[in-house]
Amino acid sequence: MHRQGKEEARLREVETAVLAYLQKHPEAADTLEGIVSWWLPQQRYETDRERIERVLSELVTRGKLRCEHLPGGAALYALNRSGSPQLH
Repeated sequence: MHRQGKEEARLREVETAVLAYLQKHPEAADTLEGIVSWWLPQQRYETDRERIERVLSELVTRGKLRCEHLPGGAALYALNRSGSPQLH
């Protein structure tokens, strides 16, 4: 598998982990920091913040997640129950 294929596989792995967490916890909402720290197995993802942020952005674009900006500037991600994409 070439480099781009490996990266795509890693992105899909993160996407699967985020969506699996939300399937078990549909009311969950958190920032990138919280998602890295609590939603995903830490030993595998703690150094992948940039990759995780890319996946979260893609899930927002596809309408699977919603993103709200908090007063301090952090983004809060949660399951998008309306089904329509919400850009952040």
